[in-house]
Amino acid sequence: MKIIGLTGSIGMGKTTTAQMFEKHGVPTIDADEIVHDLYKNEAVALIEDAFPGTTDANGVDRIKLSQAVIGKPENFAKLEAIIHPLVRQKQDEFVNFHRAQDADLVLLDIPLLFETNAQSRVDIIVVVTCDADIQKQRVLARKNMSEEKFAAILEKQLPDAEKRKLADHIVDTSESFEKTEAQVVALLDALRLN
Repeated sequence: MKIIGLTGSIGMGKTTTAQMFEKHGVPTIDADEIVHDLYKNEAVALIEDAFPGTTDANGVDRIKLSQAVIGKPENFAKLEAIIHPLVRQKQDEFVNFHRAQDADLVLLDIPLLFETNAQSRVDIIVVVTCDADIQKQRVLARKNMSEEKFAAILEKQLPDAEKRKLADHIVDTSESFEKTEAQVVALLDALRLN
């Protein structure tokens, strides 16, 4: 079984691309969704312990947690030290489950693949990219997004050009949905032949 690590900067179309892999038979797990689930379950007590007052009956209060970590690198590092091992554990369970099912491929959707040094845990790195103007247009169309917030997010991410240099394969989402899907299908055909 080969493990695909899918990554790409904000607004590049990574989530849509991951859905295309899934549509074509590749079991897929999304790191962001794992975190979302952890914030309602396993991570709640750990986060409350580290950042008192940031949780309630529904789990982690993302706004309060953001206030506790944004602009405070030591707190951000403390949060990552709690979350990253839990995410890794869920991904490992997912991979092991599908390995036992004799899957030929699985996909880990990891937005910060390079930034968290997760590339050593995958066999194939696929970077989703698009034209910078299209990226900006997509991101600024999102609810609660501003130029400043977009710039802050980009600052935390490895630049797109660097990601592309580190990729085994690139999926360009600059054009149509159909052209993107055709790239995914061609890539899967190639991976399944090897």
